[in-house]
Amino acid sequence: MIDRALARAGRGISCSLLGLSLMGAARADALQVLHWWTSAGERKAANTLVTRLAAEGIDWRDAAIPGGAGVGAVKVLKSRVLSGTSPEVMQLIGFSVGEWAELGLLLPLDSVALAGNWGAQMYPTAWAQAQHGGHVMAAPLGIHRVNNLYYNRKVFNRLGIAPPKTWGEFERVAKQLKQAGITPLAQSSEAWQVATLFETLVLAESGPGYYRELFVQKNPAAFADARLLRALTRLKALKQWMPQPLAEKPWTEVTRQFADGDAAMFIMGDWVKGELNAWGVATDDGFGCAAVPETGNYHLYSIDTFAMFAADYSHQAAQEKLAQLITAAPAQAEYNQIKGSISVLRTADPAKMDSCARASAQTFARGAAVQAPSFVHRMATDETSKDAIIAEVRRYFIDDRISAADSQRRIGAMMQALSKQGKGKDYGAQDPHR
Repeated sequence: MIDRALARAGRGISCSLLGLSLMGAARADALQVLHWWTSAGERKAANTLVTRLAAEGIDWRDAAIPGGAGVGAVKVLKSRVLSGTSPEVMQLIGFSVGEWAELGLLLPLDSVALAGNWGAQMYPTAWAQAQHGGHVMAAPLGIHRVNNLYYNRKVFNRLGIAPPKTWGEFERVAKQLKQAGITPLAQSSEAWQVATLFETLVLAESGPGYYRELFVQKNPAAFADARLLRALTRLKALKQWMPQPLAEKPWTEVTRQFADGDAAMFIMGDWVKGELNAWGVATDDGFGCAAVPETGNYHLYSIDTFAMFAADYSHQAAQEKLAQLITAAPAQAEYNQIKGSISVLRTADPAKMDSCARASAQTFARGAAVQAPSFVHRMATDETSKDAIIAEVRRYFIDDRISAADSQRRIGAMMQALSKQGKGKDYGAQDPHR
């Protein structure tokens, strides 16, 4: 949940004051865009939007904040809003859109959505993510699949092994790789990366139904379920296949280790594919992309969206033009092909996708029954609950003295306490899974 101080500020300060630019009266044909796309692949994808916006006579003023999962960018945004220097455009995703919309700071995009027929053109889940309180509050950019397993094709071919589809197969593959002197699984000890691995294990253990019961509905009984215990147990068991000692590294460095052959497999979202491609490592050549074991029929998703800060409405025309531009088919195709994600438009051409993107699109298109919203990437729950779970999962993962049962009890107790305190407000009224 957004900080209390920020909530008070949102109620007490006018949007016009909150929307002041960094240098006073900003040009109406310039938009400052706050985001966390700082890797090679992300920058390359963002530049396609910069170029298209420039062709419309609008200047993209970049405000990129380093940090995986947007941890740093969210902190900077809160500080900027409190100081009266909010950007015109912000990368907001999932629950964050509803939290900021509740403060009355976002520009509704109803007219743009109506003109672009977003409701009919987009996947229902992407369309739902853009809405809050009966209005369109964000412009969807692309859909990431989080439950991907990347594997070094040359290593796998040389050893005559196939990508594992079950955890039993994974164990056999990992043993064979280790016997060959190869680290089986790349991994960082950074909190959000550990939690991203954990949430894929929950999905593998349970399927989307239980996953949503746990992270979206936060059912107390779900936190005591044996499936959560098994996912935690597997998380720690996987450490034996990871680099030792395990270091806290940015996801781009872990991707580089994988690309250099220092590890044969890597579990992470498909932004990794975009990064590898940007480095000249081609899909289905240098690496292959498969679903995490026992999640082949599921899609753990994160949806990138842009929200526009209302300010004094002097930038409204440029903001609406950006929303129109990024949701049009040409920009969608170009951006997502580079970013690693798939288009939010149901009409995207599979022939123009690589094998990884086609698998993502085909699975996602099967609908809400196979989709699971990533809690790590703000799709499933509020910021307070997300941060609490991530911190405990990382603590358990790092400390071998903590048992899976103890960690499960702590997670359940934290969620119960937050619920009693009135934290974790539900902004998911538009959730298509309900």
